[in-house]
Amino acid sequence: MRPHLIIRPLFLVAALGVNFIHAASTEPQVVATMLQPLVDHHALAGAVTLVADKERILDIESVGFADIAGHQAMKDDALFWIASMSKAMTAAGLMILVDEGKVALGDPVEKYLPEFVSQMVMADPAAAGDAMVKPVHPITIRNILCHTSGMAFSSPLENPTLDIHSLADRVKSYAKMPLQFQPDSRYQYANSGINTAGRIIEVISGTSYEEFMQKRLFDLLAMNDTTFLPDAAQIARLAKSYKANAGGTDLEETTVGQLKYPLNDRSRQPMPAGGLFSTATDTARFCQMLINGGSYQGRRILSEAAVKQMTSRQTPAALPQSYGLGLSIDGDSYGHGGAFSTNMNVDTKRGLITIFMVQNAGWRDEGQQALPIFSKAAIENFGHRP
Repeated sequence: MRPHLIIRPLFLVAALGVNFIHAASTEPQVVATMLQPLVDHHALAGAVTLVADKERILDIESVGFADIAGHQAMKDDALFWIASMSKAMTAAGLMILVDEGKVALGDPVEKYLPEFVSQMVMADPAAAGDAMVKPVHPITIRNILCHTSGMAFSSPLENPTLDIHSLADRVKSYAKMPLQFQPDSRYQYANSGINTAGRIIEVISGTSYEEFMQKRLFDLLAMNDTTFLPDAAQIARLAKSYKANAGGTDLEETTVGQLKYPLNDRSRQPMPAGGLFSTATDTARFCQMLINGGSYQGRRILSEAAVKQMTSRQTPAALPQSYGLGLSIDGDSYGHGGAFSTNMNVDTKRGLITIFMVQNAGWRDEGQQALPIFSKAAIENFGHRP
């Protein structure tokens, strides 16, 4: 149930220049009302939006369709591929081990994964040839969590999909590749680094990455619908993915090209950098743990020091990119997006969490306005409470 709140109306929809009819509801539907024009104009298939503070969910709404052709309405408990939002959760998993003193952010990766010993750096990635130089220092745990390692985004082994080989084999393939630049000299977003962090979790904990994440994070946060391998019941709640058709005139159904189908195939392998499926409510619980300094409903998951490191800039000051550990940092806010347009954001100044769940493989027309419209509506209606 959505809480019954006094809502101040917004008038953003006029800017879209489209008409809409939204079914009356006995509960406040401020965000759904704002996004309905995009659904009517076939710029957005459907969405689940959630607003929370440190203690409770303030609003959760669904709009549009989880399945357009099947006329299946979007529901609040719809499941979504959250893609790179997985990175923050993997970083949290590794920080659990940091808290236990089993690993340190300054440790070289090769301390735990000897295949990275003697890794070299390309002398000039733009030049012909294969000249190599030694790194100024071995890549560290901090480097792989904040994308300053110099590792390539992925390896040729991860083809045609990212989930067909074991995590151990994928990480070994990264170690065979030279670094593309000196550690700490640049920022380069890399799935390979976060996947390597997942492998380190396995080596240190002595359990599989997915088992560790389930027992040490998801179970403790009651994230019951957060998984790498959705079961049949969860797949039945999975929102279908959409993209603009060839002519850009409408939306058409698509699949997640990075993943092997069927999604409940037991041969699929977990991908720490982007393989998770989740719901708006589950993701909100993770964000509530962060904004509460590592605690959730009285249970401590991470230390305050670990959360501070995750949620503050770890990239060198000389670089333009501001990234923490598995999280993008923007002033008083931190969060992460996903490849199919999902997004989570924690606004520490307002104490506000916003979760935006869609499955769009690129936007059509004004569909790209959906997240800004939601973010503005969330602030206007829930960001100024006493």
